[in-house]
Formats: sequence, C-alpha cells, structure tokens
Amino acid sequence: MQQDLVHAIKSNPKYHELVSKRSRFAWIMSVVMLVIYYAFILTIAFDKPFMATPLWSGSVTTVGIPIGIGVIISAFILTGIYIRRANAVFDKLNREIKEEVL
Repeated sequence: MQQDLVHAIKSNPKYHELVSKRSRFAWIMSVVMLVIYYAFILTIAFDKPFMATPLWSGSVTTVGIPIGIGVIISAFILTGIYIRRANAVFDKLNREIKEEVL
C-alpha cells in the first residue's frame, strides 16, 4: 500500500512540476543571499577605508554597521519572499497532488 502511494505521487506530473519549481526557486534565493553576503565580506576585505568611514562627522558608527544590518535584514526579506511563494505556489501544488492521488 505504501509503495503504491509513493509510486502514484512520484509518477504525477504535478509532483515533478513542484520539485522543479521549488528547487529552482531555492537555488535562486540561495545565490542571491550568497551574492549579498560575499559582497559584504569582499567589501570588508578589500575596501576597509570605505567600511570604516564614519556616517557623519564625529560619529562613532561607521558605514559598515548599517550595511551589515542590511545584510541581516536581507536574509529576513528573502525568507519572507520564500515563505510567500511557498504558501501561494508550492502549497497549492502540494494540495492538488494530494487530491489527485488520494
């Protein structure tokens, strides 16, 4: 019984659509996050004077602090984008697969 269910799910075209869409989107989101993160790290490594520049005259806070906070916030934003897409597209496909198979 269990093997029949697994076979029915894996042979469903919507299952293949779900897997490919989810994988592609996850890879895109991962690449975007890695580009943001590594751009930040490379800027720290190769442009220290820029990152050490005070935000305004006499400020102790440097340009690097808000940029670092931006990196962290971008991770939250990308997570929110993924969740929104998962709820709108991936969960719908998942429900359709369950309805067709069960």
